[in-house]
Amino acid sequence: MIVFASVEIGTIIIFGAGLSFLGLGVQAPQAEWGLMMSEGREVLAVAPFVATIPGLAILVVVLGLSLCGDGLRDWLDPRSIT
Repeated sequence: MIVFASVEIGTIIIFGAGLSFLGLGVQAPQAEWGLMMSEGREVLAVAPFVATIPGLAILVVVLGLSLCGDGLRDWLDPRSIT
């Protein structure tokens, strides 16, 4: 269950950010990575870091959770004998 949860949290983060990017999730006063990317899209030519920083944050967090879940799966697997 722990391994499954750590992998699924990454999927939930991407899904929530995608909804906010499309305008279907969290609205303007709240801070959310998808909303930050959507607002940064307007000034992408002038200041590209406004949209890329939240995108990189999503990438790092989801990749970290995925690698953590994979490491936990390897560590907690009773069939692997090392």
